[in-house]
Amino acid sequence: MIRISVLFLAFAFFSCGSNDKSKENAQENTSGVTALTDEQLLDAVQKQTFKYFWDYAEPNSGLARERYHPDGNYPENDSNIVTTGGSGFGLMALVSGMSQGYITKEQGVERLNKIADFLGKADRFHGAWSHWIDGNTGKVKPFGTKDNGGDLVETSFLVAGMITVREYLKDGSEKEKAVAQKFDALWKGVDWQWYTNNKNVLYWHWSPNYAWQMNFPLQGYNECLITYVMAASSPTHTIDAKAYHEGWARSGGIVSSKTKYNIPLILKHNGAEEFGGPLFWAHYSYVGLDPNQLTDKYANYWDLNVNQTKINYQFCVQNPNKNAGYGSDYWGLTASYSRNPDGSIGYNAHMPSNDQGVISPTAAISSIVYTPKESMALIRNLYDNHKDETWGDAGFYDALSLGNKWAAKRYLAIDQGPEVVMIENYRTGLLWKLFMNAPEVKQGLTKLGFKSGKYGI
Repeated sequence: MIRISVLFLAFAFFSCGSNDKSKENAQENTSGVTALTDEQLLDAVQKQTFKYFWDYAEPNSGLARERYHPDGNYPENDSNIVTTGGSGFGLMALVSGMSQGYITKEQGVERLNKIADFLGKADRFHGAWSHWIDGNTGKVKPFGTKDNGGDLVETSFLVAGMITVREYLKDGSEKEKAVAQKFDALWKGVDWQWYTNNKNVLYWHWSPNYAWQMNFPLQGYNECLITYVMAASSPTHTIDAKAYHEGWARSGGIVSSKTKYNIPLILKHNGAEEFGGPLFWAHYSYVGLDPNQLTDKYANYWDLNVNQTKINYQFCVQNPNKNAGYGSDYWGLTASYSRNPDGSIGYNAHMPSNDQGVISPTAAISSIVYTPKESMALIRNLYDNHKDETWGDAGFYDALSLGNKWAAKRYLAIDQGPEVVMIENYRTGLLWKLFMNAPEVKQGLTKLGFKSGKYGI
């Protein structure tokens, strides 16, 4: 099943639980006669990848499909299934698309209004949305038998996008203000306190049929930091800071003294303490949450993410498993579609300790804020040298094994979304600025003991 990344890691590893001429030229210039500048190339990637959330969104809801298969073949007949977390990244992508001029603001606002209305009628569970939603009906699509209710982590990715949209539109026209208000009300309706189950920790799931039986407390470190930030920032259903410190940070046990390639890991990555986890852990929480100058008593979050990315890069450069092509311009391990031994398409949480010979373009591309030189090397290699086999309707395909002349010619929202958003943050910082300057986010970060010189926290 797709998007098993965290659940796979959890149960396998966790011990605890624009439209102007120049931009058109950037995209259409495929002859290779005139090399694109880095800025033109980045714009081409950002614009093409944005199509996932515009051209190929689920038509009824306007939200991000869980997956998009350009060939139209959906073995599980799930082209109408939307993903909550990926749609959060998609909300930020829509803001980026309006800002870059890929769509007009009027077009973007119309889509955002449609999304807000759909989410307002969709199934919710103590305010939280489910992982998957049927785009036709708004009803929950179970992610698993007992995972048929609220998914707090996916909800946190979604509401981070909602806050970003609200901040972008709040001082605009009357229509823009009205849409901003809709998203504000949706975010304030999430009952984060419920998801503590009266303990000093947040829980991932709650089901109306199975209650707390999934029993997955959110303990760090993985991709779930933003869940605690959102919960602490809520003006309506906030949590006590103890949940963060005792639950997520394990009363200090989250800190790691380990190094790899002489690079400190800083925090203990659940089930991946030697090399760090899949690179989406450095992306999902940080599409809005700006790690620049962000610290608390456990970590400097810029160093944390840069270091994880550099370790992942060094592993691919050193290439201990002798995978064909791995190197300084072909690297990046994270959860994505994968190549099964028989050459068919599967799914896997790739990371240095689970290297399957598959490179996921989102790993390096979404890390461009941390490793601009190394990430550009991967982008340029794929675009200049392997475009025919790696580039499609919505940007670079989800997963590649060039040594096996193989690519998963499919896309996932949770992989394309961070690419658009992190390229935007690298180019302009827009999404970071919007999210970090939201008043309740500043209050929530302060409550948890975070400091940020960049934002005066």
